[in-house]
Amino acid sequence: MDKHSHPHGAGHPGGGHPGSMPTSGGGGPEPLGNALRLVFWETTAGCNLTCRHCRRLDLAQDGLAPGDMNTEASLRLIDSIVKFARPILVLSGGEPMIRPDILELARYASDRELPVALATNGTMIDGEVADRIVASGVRRVSISFDGSDAAVHDLFRGLPGSFDKAAAGFRALRERGMSMQVNCTVARHNDHQLDEIVALARKLDADALHFFMLVPVGCGVELSKKQQLSPQRYEEVLNWVYDKTLENPDIQIKATCAPHYFRIILQRGGKEMLTRGHGHGTMHTMTRGCLAGTAVCFVSHTGEVFPCGYLPVSAGNVKETAFEEIWNESDLFGELRDPGNLTGKCGLCEYKNVCLGCRARSFGELGDYLAEEPYCTYEPVRVKRRRT
Repeated sequence: MDKHSHPHGAGHPGGGHPGSMPTSGGGGPEPLGNALRLVFWETTAGCNLTCRHCRRLDLAQDGLAPGDMNTEASLRLIDSIVKFARPILVLSGGEPMIRPDILELARYASDRELPVALATNGTMIDGEVADRIVASGVRRVSISFDGSDAAVHDLFRGLPGSFDKAAAGFRALRERGMSMQVNCTVARHNDHQLDEIVALARKLDADALHFFMLVPVGCGVELSKKQQLSPQRYEEVLNWVYDKTLENPDIQIKATCAPHYFRIILQRGGKEMLTRGHGHGTMHTMTRGCLAGTAVCFVSHTGEVFPCGYLPVSAGNVKETAFEEIWNESDLFGELRDPGNLTGKCGLCEYKNVCLGCRARSFGELGDYLAEEPYCTYEPVRVKRRRT
């Protein structure tokens, strides 16, 4: 399954993450506010793959998985979003192309002036499907590659030939002028291939390459025990991403689900990277670190609204409460929007307003979404002073 945006998966798709810009040093605007910039929507829990980090649900005769919102409910969700905001809407899954009405939903949202992105595993896309995706108004498509070659990718995805099918789908869309993005969840199975994955993205003529750092939540927990990078290796990879961003100015390379990457950017003198995008694609503005519940949210296939695809704490269900009310009035989101609520070394850190730490990783490892980021190696100045 391509569950790169599911609370029970091991990653989520990246369109751009528009948001407020940090102003100086380790600081940033405070409070965060509640401008909705990005909605990840798990349109279905069904999928055509059997990935290590997910589980597949069988489809009913109508092509939907158990619990999926039907077309009518899905259109109501889109209407409820456009009533008060114009965020980027990422149609994800499962595998969104499983849904018979997925491109109808894309067209409906696009006609209502929502920028629409599609996050897919790419294996169901041929020339005819690519034509339909372009016609639906989708502005960007992300396709996930779990390795730079078929040997690594296919083993992870559980389907021989899935790498070649994903690459073919990618090329079919690119040939038709679609803005394209490569997603890659970084873990031990592929962190030796990072340079090769950059080369793959360039070969495919991708506009963007987003590296997602594995978060140990839900179905990703069992996988993460063996696959999670150490905090030290995590820091090395983030510094490597920074280097590759400078070396490849014509492609947008970004670390995602890695909020302390923004601390690294400032430490290494890349402040200007926080105020401008990179690459020749669209739908991207550099921003601060963790945006869960502050500029981003995730809607599950059953209508539950989560701060992000990794943080399985519900703020409400769109079937019972208006989406606008959930976004603006949820106590959960209110907590996440105030950096003053952070505890441990995150609460003391001079970079907290630009980083915030991964709230989902704190929840997954420590059971507290306001606790310190467990995979950050940085020691804040105030912590050092207390220690001495």
